[in-house]
Amino acid sequence: MAEGKKLVIVESPTKMKSIQGYLGDGYEVLSSVGHIRDLADKKSIPAEKKQAYGKYSIDVDNGFDPYYVESDRGKKTVTELKRALKGADELLLATDEDREGEAIAWHLLETLKPKVPVKRMVFHEITKDAIEAAVQNTRELDLALVDAQETRRILDRLYGWDVSPVLWFKVQQGTSAGRVQSAATRMVVERERERMAFVSASYWGIDTVAAKAADSFGARLVRVDGAPLARGTDFDDMGVLKKAVLVLDEAAARELAAAIESTGTATVSGVEAKPGTRSPRAPFTTSTLQQEAGRKLSMSAKHAMSVAQRLYEKGFITYMRTDSTALSKQAVEAAREQAVALYGDKAVPATPRVYRSKSKNAQEAHEAIRPSGDTFRTPSSVSGELDRDELRVYDLIWKRTMASQMSDAKYETTTITLEAEAAGKRAEFTASGTVYTFKGFLEAYEEGRDEKRSDDDKNEEQSLPAVVAGDVLQLSDVEPKGHSTSPKPRYTEASLVKALEEKGIGRPSTFASIIDVILNRGYVTKRGQALIPTWLAFSVIRLLEEHFADLVDYDFTAALEDDLDAIARGEQQRVDWLKDFYFGSEDHVGLRNIVENLGEIDARALNSTPIGGVATLRFGKYGAYLEIPNADDPEGEPRRINIPEDLAPDELTPAKAQELIDAPVAGDRVLGENPETQKLVVVKDGRFGPYVQEVDPPAEESVDEATGEVVEAAPVEKPKRGAKKPAAPKPRTASLFKSMSVDTVDLETALRLLDLPRTVGIDPETETPITAQNGRYGPYLKKGTDSRTLQNEQQLFDITLEEALAVYAQPKYGARAAASALKEFEADPVSEKPIKVKDGRFGPYVTDGVTNVTIPRGQTPDDITYEIAVQMLADKRAKGPAPKRATARKAPAKKAPAKKATTTKAAATKTTAAKSAASKTTAAKTTAAKTAAAKSAATKTPAKRAPAKKAPEAK
Repeated sequence: MAEGKKLVIVESPTKMKSIQGYLGDGYEVLSSVGHIRDLADKKSIPAEKKQAYGKYSIDVDNGFDPYYVESDRGKKTVTELKRALKGADELLLATDEDREGEAIAWHLLETLKPKVPVKRMVFHEITKDAIEAAVQNTRELDLALVDAQETRRILDRLYGWDVSPVLWFKVQQGTSAGRVQSAATRMVVERERERMAFVSASYWGIDTVAAKAADSFGARLVRVDGAPLARGTDFDDMGVLKKAVLVLDEAAARELAAAIESTGTATVSGVEAKPGTRSPRAPFTTSTLQQEAGRKLSMSAKHAMSVAQRLYEKGFITYMRTDSTALSKQAVEAAREQAVALYGDKAVPATPRVYRSKSKNAQEAHEAIRPSGDTFRTPSSVSGELDRDELRVYDLIWKRTMASQMSDAKYETTTITLEAEAAGKRAEFTASGTVYTFKGFLEAYEEGRDEKRSDDDKNEEQSLPAVVAGDVLQLSDVEPKGHSTSPKPRYTEASLVKALEEKGIGRPSTFASIIDVILNRGYVTKRGQALIPTWLAFSVIRLLEEHFADLVDYDFTAALEDDLDAIARGEQQRVDWLKDFYFGSEDHVGLRNIVENLGEIDARALNSTPIGGVATLRFGKYGAYLEIPNADDPEGEPRRINIPEDLAPDELTPAKAQELIDAPVAGDRVLGENPETQKLVVVKDGRFGPYVQEVDPPAEESVDEATGEVVEAAPVEKPKRGAKKPAAPKPRTASLFKSMSVDTVDLETALRLLDLPRTVGIDPETETPITAQNGRYGPYLKKGTDSRTLQNEQQLFDITLEEALAVYAQPKYGARAAASALKEFEADPVSEKPIKVKDGRFGPYVTDGVTNVTIPRGQTPDDITYEIAVQMLADKRAKGPAPKRATARKAPAKKAPAKKATTTKAAATKTTAAKSAASKTTAAKTTAAKTAAAKSAATKTPAKRAPAKKAPEAK
C-alpha cells in the first residue's frame, strides 16, 4: 500500500469495487469477509484454559469472559489487512451500521491493533454522495452496541449448549434448542395443536342473482324474519355458537330456497352509500419486505433477504436490515417528485407523510428500505443491470416507497337490501359494491394480504346498478349453499415473520435465519406456502414446555430482546445482566439452576401422543409411527403402523388412525417362488421403505398314512442354559427402486433386485470384475476400489460391459465436472480462482477449486449469483474443515512434557476488567458519561486486554 493512503475495511467483498471507485486513489478498500473470529469450540481451547473456558468457551465465573479464536479464513484475512495497514496513515472501519457490523469493527480493532488514528465510518446506501458524506462524518466505535452483540452471542451459546444435550438424550440426536428458534417452533406447533383440537360447525346459506333490466348482481341471504343468519365468525373453535343467530340446516335451506325461487321477485328495501378512504402503507422495513416478497413474489424470507443484500451492495437500495419506517428528507422529495411526474399533481398530499415504527424495538436512527440516491431510478431504467429476482424485488421496493408518499384512495361502498316473501317468511338479502372515486396511491401499489379464516363470509366486490327503495327486481339462480367453519390457517413464512415481530421475538436481521433453521432442523416442513410442524417438533416443544417453560415463554423471550436493546443504549451492564440470566435473580430462576434441577424425564411418555383412544403415536429414532397392542399376542411386541410422510399432524384424526390400522398390510404379498432357491419371494413395506425378501416356504404337514392324522413335528431341542444361540442366516433382501411400488412389482423384477449387485463383466485390461450396485447415495459402478456414479437406477439392470467401459474411460472427475459446470463466475477475492456452480453426486454446489459448499435446500443454481457464491465460500472457510472422525487408537506411553514456552493460538481472552466500561479505551466509554473529548478518534487506542497468547503448536 502506498504511503499516506487511508485503509477502509468493509464486510463484504462485493462492496469493495464500488466504494473504491467512489473514494479514489487516496484510499485502499479491503474486506473482512464477515467475522474474522468467533467463540472457540472446545477443541480449540488450549489445555491451560480448559478449566475456565472449557464448557462454553466462556468463563462464567469471571465476568462471562469469552474466549475468541480466529478462523482459518480469518487468519489469512488478518494477515492481508495487517500488511495493508503498515503503509496506511488512517484506518476507517466501514462495516455495517447494525450491532453485528459494530462487533465486526471491534474485533478488527482488537486483532489488528492499529498504531494510526481509527475512525468508524457508517453509511446506509452505497452511492457516491453517501460514501463521500460518510468519510466526512465519521464517529467513534459504539461499544454499547458491541456489548449488546456480545451479550447476545454469549446468551445463545449458554442456552444452546445447556439445553440441546437434553434433547439429544430424550428426543433425538442432532436436535437443538435456541433462544429464538425454539419460540418460533413453539408458535408453529401451537397453531397445529389448535387445528387438531378444532371442531368444525356446519351452517347453510342461500345465494341468488338479482336483476334490474339487463343489469344483474349477486346477493346473499342475511336475515329471516329479522333474525340474523349464522356466519362462520359466529362459532367458536369448538363449534359452539357465540351469540343468538339463526342456523339453517340443509333441509331448511333447500325448502326456503325453493320457496324464494317460486316467488321469483324481491323488493329493494334500502340503499345505503358510505364514503371511505384508504391510506398507503409505510415504506418497507426488513420484516414487511420479507412478508410482501412472500405474498407477492412467493419468495422465502431467506431468498428475499439474499436478493435485497445484492441490491444494497450494488448500490440500488438502502441498507436492508432495519426496523425503521422513516425516510430522509431527500427520499421523501424524490418519492413525491416521481409520483407527480407519473400520476399528476393530485397524486401527492399537500404535506409529506411521516411514519412511526410500530415495532417494539425500532431503531429510528436508521432509514426504511428504499431506492438509493436523491432521485429514484425506475425499474425499467435498471432492468439491464439486474437479474430477474433483483428486478422483481427492486420493483416492489420502488413502488412501495413511492406509494407511501402518495394521496389517500377515496371510494364509496353501496349496500342494497332486498326483501322477498316466501313460505310465510320474510327473507332479506344484501349485496355490496365498491367504486373508487380517486385511486390515489393504488395507482402505484396495493399491499398483499394473508389468508384469513373468515374470508368465506365476505361478499365479493361487484358493480351495482342504480336502484331506489321500492324497485322490484327479478330473482334467479336461487342456490342453497353449505358451509363449514375452518380452523386458523397455518403460518406461512410471511405470517410467521409478522407474528414474530408483533410478539417482539428476534430482530429484523434474524427472521430469515430463524425460519431457515427450523426448516433445516426438520422441525417444520412446507406444503406450498404453509409451514407444517413435524412430530419431532411436537416432542421437542413438549420437553421444553414441561422442563424449560421460561425459556420458551413468549413474553420472556421478548423481554430478552428488550434487555439487549437496553444494553445497546448503555442503560444496562452486560455482566450484571448475564449473571441474572445464568445464575438467577429474584425475578428469574437462572439457566444453571433449571438445568441442574431437571429431575427425571420420561422419554417414552415425552415422545407419545394418544390418538383418541384408537392408538398411540410414538416418535422414535427413525420417525413417527402408530402403536397398538398385538391382538394375536397381547403380552408380546405391540403392532406398529407406518404413518405416511405427507400426512400433517392435524390430519391424523382417530378416524384416519383407524383407517391406517385397518388397511391391509402393504407388502405381505407373495410374488412367487425363486426357481433357483425354492424360497418364496415376498414384497413388504417396512419402516425404512418398501423391499423384497426371500423367505422359507411354510413346512409341509406330515400325515400318518395308516390313520390319516397329522403328525406333530418333533420338538426342537432347546440349547442349554447359558449356551450361545447359533446365528440364524439372514434372508436375502433388496430395496425397491424409487420408481417402483409395492402394489405393482412382479416376481421377475423382484428376482432381478435380489440378484444385485450384478456383475456387468470383466475389464479386459485389468481383468477386474465390474459390478453395478445400489448404495446410500444412489446407483453406481464399482471396479476394485474405483467407483463411478450411474445416471439412474434402471441402469443397474441394463448397462452393458461396453457402456461401463466407456464410463470408466472418462476421467473420474474431469468429464463430470466439465459437464456439470452450470455457471461460471469471476475469480474469488480470497483464493483468486474462478468460481463455478457444479452438479455433484450429492447435488449442486459452489466451488473455487479449493473450497466446496453445497447449495442449501430451498435454493437452486439459478438463484446463485457471484455475490452469493463469494459469501457462501467465505462462510464455509470460516467454519473450517470438517472434523475428522476419531478412530480408536492405543494410548501412547505417557511422557513427561518438555518444559517449553508455549504460544497460544491467536485467541484473545476478553477479561472482565478489559471489557468493563472503564477500561474500554477504544472509545473511552464510561457508565456515567460518554464525553466527546473521550471519544477522540485521534487519541483512540485499542482496549487494554490480556496479552494475546499463542496456543501450543500442534506436534
